[in-house]
Amino acid sequence: MEFVENSQAKAPLLFCPESRESQNDLSVRVFVDYYGIPEDPATGSANGCLAGYLTKHRYFGQNRVDVRVEQGHEIGRPSLLYLKAEEKTTDDDIDVFVGGKAIMVAKGKFV
Repeated sequence: MEFVENSQAKAPLLFCPESRESQNDLSVRVFVDYYGIPEDPATGSANGCLAGYLTKHRYFGQNRVDVRVEQGHEIGRPSLLYLKAEEKTTDDDIDVFVGGKAIMVAKGKFV
């Protein structure tokens, strides 16, 4: 928590190339204690940023990624996200796509 309090990163994402399931490419954890949530089981926005990072830094040796990411196992809510990203050759833009399946766990209404 001290790291988060003393940095601009308030919801750090940690990733590892060792996944639980062999068909997956990465294992991810996202800690959001700063916002009152100890750990998030599936974080599309953070994984989208990860896809951009992996692409920009050629983590897999090329200017694009197409990977399966597992998250949430440690908190009993295993999730699978699909990340695709590609850096355009004409500029520095990176197109990022995040997908997966969702299960409704709550429903509400704004009044």
